[in-house]
Amino acid sequence: MVSIWENWRRSRQPVAKFDTIGGASSYAIELTKRTPQVSLTGQDATHGTLRIGLSWRMRSADVMSTAGHKRLNALRHPLELFKPGEVVGHTMGLVNVDFDLACLYELEDGTKGVVQPLGNLIGDFGGPPYLKLSGDDRFGSASGETIYANMDHADKFRRLLIFVYIYDGTPAFARADVLVTLITADGTHIEIGLTDPNPSARACAVALIEREKGELVARREVKYVYGFQSEIDRLYGWGLAWGRATKSSG
Repeated sequence: MVSIWENWRRSRQPVAKFDTIGGASSYAIELTKRTPQVSLTGQDATHGTLRIGLSWRMRSADVMSTAGHKRLNALRHPLELFKPGEVVGHTMGLVNVDFDLACLYELEDGTKGVVQPLGNLIGDFGGPPYLKLSGDDRFGSASGETIYANMDHADKFRRLLIFVYIYDGTPAFARADVLVTLITADGTHIEIGLTDPNPSARACAVALIEREKGELVARREVKYVYGFQSEIDRLYGWGLAWGRATKSSG
């Protein structure tokens, strides 16, 4: 059965183009409460590039006023009904919300850190931490934000914690459908929807990648916190020292 997240992904963007190994085989695995984890080793995802993507859209309740306006306008201009809707929906109520994708990492040599837009900590793909952040999507566009993980150095990763936080604006997880997708080198999509959001949360731990019985496993977390990165850190015992920072204007 195709997941609701797969239907949403297909409806809001064309088929992604990316490098593949052994052909363009693409299908989705949805991590849920009932099936919370998948072996990346079993998916042959411990080589090449693992793309970790963030995308989001406003909930239907937030577009009702916009849809109602369109129907009213269609009475005056019937052809308006045949115009395609916006691929990305966001109203003035959500323009000030900035969902950011980030990743806490711990390498096998004990090195710890974070890759995130805040502080321009974009990482390095070719060297430690073998993670690189690209893009800062403030409007939930199809391109979104992506973290590239160099899985040719998967043996260097002890654990990776993927999380999402709201940089600016009011808490809005309950007002948006937020999706994090892991895309393996052969095109497999592993989807984690941020379900059952806490209206007051400002950050959410989404997925933890670590070794279990010799395999690299991705496990769904979806744990909301009221604070920001430091609270995510405390929840998982990373032990980093956090300070105030701002985003680059570029």
